[in-house]
Amino acid sequence: MSEASEPPAPPNPAEPADPTQTSTPHGPLPRLLEAVLGVGVDPELRATLQHIVDTAAELTDARHASLEATTPGPDGDEGDGDGCPTEFHTAEPPAAGQAAFGPLSRLDVPVRVRDDAYGSLRLTGKREGVPFTGEDEQLVRVLATQAGIAIGNARLHETARQRERWIEGAAAVTTALLTGETAADALMTVAERARMLADASAGVILQPTDEGGMEIVTASTPDDPGGLVGTTIAPGSAVLEQLLGGEPVFVDDSATDPRMTTQVRHRFGPSMLLPLQAGGRLIGTLALPRRRGDRPYTSVEQLLATQFASQAALALVLADAQQRRERLAVFEDRDRIARDLHDLVVQRLFATGMMLESTQRRTADEERDPEVHAMLGRAVEELRSTVQEVRTTIFALQQPPADAPTTFRGKVLRETAGAAAVLGFQPSVQFTGPVDARLPAPVATCLLTALRAALAAASHRTGTTRVTVSIDATTTLPDGRPGVRLTVFDDGEGEAGGEDEPGTGTTVTWQSPLRTHP
Repeated sequence: MSEASEPPAPPNPAEPADPTQTSTPHGPLPRLLEAVLGVGVDPELRATLQHIVDTAAELTDARHASLEATTPGPDGDEGDGDGCPTEFHTAEPPAAGQAAFGPLSRLDVPVRVRDDAYGSLRLTGKREGVPFTGEDEQLVRVLATQAGIAIGNARLHETARQRERWIEGAAAVTTALLTGETAADALMTVAERARMLADASAGVILQPTDEGGMEIVTASTPDDPGGLVGTTIAPGSAVLEQLLGGEPVFVDDSATDPRMTTQVRHRFGPSMLLPLQAGGRLIGTLALPRRRGDRPYTSVEQLLATQFASQAALALVLADAQQRRERLAVFEDRDRIARDLHDLVVQRLFATGMMLESTQRRTADEERDPEVHAMLGRAVEELRSTVQEVRTTIFALQQPPADAPTTFRGKVLRETAGAAAVLGFQPSVQFTGPVDARLPAPVATCLLTALRAALAAASHRTGTTRVTVSIDATTTLPDGRPGVRLTVFDDGEGEAGGEDEPGTGTTVTWQSPLRTHP
């Protein structure tokens, strides 16, 4: 009798599986867990959100999935103002005008960023033609929550980056202003840095006018800023009243806002006008307009720009105070040098000249050696010339170092100082007569032009080691009229073929009547 065959024993779960066999977890939960864990792994927000959309379509077997921003965010943007994307899709979107794939073939789950609505995660048409289930909806809700978390984190990250950039910009402006920039350069530094930080099309500085309005005095643009500088806001403007009160003004569209009255408003769209105020003192206004059609400023950008303007105003005040202290120190030092020159050097030279004149007269009376008499005469003239030069130096020391000269003497000294940089030495300057009082403006302008040409010619001659400039406002012209004479001498070699012989130097003379018409 044959034994019945025994059925095969069931596999022992304790025994290890065949190492040649592999298995992959299936089902929605492992894939959902994978999608949740993947949020935040990729630093690129767009890649993360696209991954969420693709996972939603895969888990629910939907033909089309999308993530769309439908409601403006807390800063007034629609998903693109803070670095957050507005729309993502999977493949097979429904054609335009196509009806729904079937009953319950569309599933919309809201996406919220904290307590604010952002948009929706939308799925359309299951491939089997069956409706979406409650399980599908739960899966999509989890993914929508993860999308909101990713967008919220991106907003926080972008806000932190913006704040860091504005803080670094304010620090850079403060450092630049305290290194001794001029007032115009300081304003340009503020305008240019603010324009780049705000991603604006222009950065302009307005300052109050004597008439009670405001005028653009500095403009920084990546293109031609033509027509901006000199533009004014008329007194009585609603925007002006707000700025003069120390309040910022935020405009959605400069071209259409009735508060904006400047002639260049049509060029710009969203704009910020921020008062530059420190210690109760209104220095001016920082305006940051964007081009028409550009995105509006978010509340975060408005806050950071306002803080930047306050810090920049304080830096401008500190820089101005520092420059004033430095100028005061220079003035005090120059006054001391001028007093020393006047009280000691000039008096001693004058006394020495009187002694020489007395000696010269005695030699003439006693009919001494004529050579000695001539030498004494030359010594007296040299002393007179030296006294005149010292007095000119004293006058130059009393001029403000950073300001353009307003007197004729100051303008002459500025021209010779500019020539000194080319010549390598300072030309000697002598004035005779009250040149500031006697020379009318047209004559002074012509004289300065002639002086500039003579100094330029002297700098081009070889071997020039000495240049003397003499301006005599007591000259009588050959026709008897009172006039002024300019004489410029240099000891350089004469040009080949010219009137001057090598080694004799060159003398340029220019003269004019004091009155250009009867």
